Formats: sequence, C-alpha cells, structure tokens
Amino acid sequence: MCPGWNASLNGLAGLLIIAGFLAIKVGKNKKLHSAFMLTAVAVSAIFLASYLYYHLVVKGGVATSFRDKNPDAPDIIRYLYFTILISHTILAIIVTPMILITAYHGIKDNLSKHMRLARITFPIWLYVSITGVVVYWMLYRMY
Repeated sequence: MCPGWNASLNGLAGLLIIAGFLAIKVGKNKKLHSAFMLTAVAVSAIFLASYLYYHLVVKGGVATSFRDKNPDAPDIIRYLYFTILISHTILAIIVTPMILITAYHGIKDNLSKHMRLARITFPIWLYVSITGVVVYWMLYRMY
C-alpha cells in the first residue's frame, strides 16, 4: 500500500474505463462493457481504500510536500503540479458518487438514465484516473 501501488491501480482503472467505452461504442457489446466497467469500479474502490489507508494510517494524515520531494524543481513545475493536483482532487470527490449512480442505473437496466449520466461521468472518471498517475509521476519520479 504505497504510492506506486496506488498509481498502478489508477492506471489500471483508466485502461478498464477505456476498454469499457470501446466495448460499447465500437463493439456494441453490453456484456463486455459491463464487465470492464464493473471491474473498473472495483479497482477504483480498491484504490480508494488503499489511498486512504496509506495517507491516514501509514502517513498519519501528513501530506507529502512537493518541495520536499522535489527541491530542484522549478516553480513553474510546482505550479503545474498543484494545478493538476487540485483539479484531480476536486473532480475525484465529485465523480465518486456519479460513478456509483451511473453503475446503478446500468445494472438496473435504466439505460436512458445510465447513458445520460455516463456521458458526463466517463470523461471525468478517465481524467481523474489519468491525472492520478500524473500526480504520482510528478511527485515521486519526475526529479
């Protein structure tokens, strides 16, 4: 339960989201779409549990400082990091219930509601998954 593991879960969720999107848009395969998307929900739930455990239990609620991890990074990179981090965090909070509601409507076969919500949920969820990996890379691997 470390940052690298969490980033891997975010990346895997992103790949599953893309696969689920392609399964329904290109292949018109509802069963495959459902399998990919429900697996993405499960991976995202594992990520959230792992992330919270790491930050609340392992680190005791203390945030990792970008400047401490990357003292040689130019200010422009630090500002870019915080811009990505803030958008990632806000959208992650917003999209979490959206994912659950969208999945619920898909499972219950309320397709009009599912499709309407999915058009909004999909790009936000994908952005959050990708920026989760970017935040990790910038914080732990860039410098």
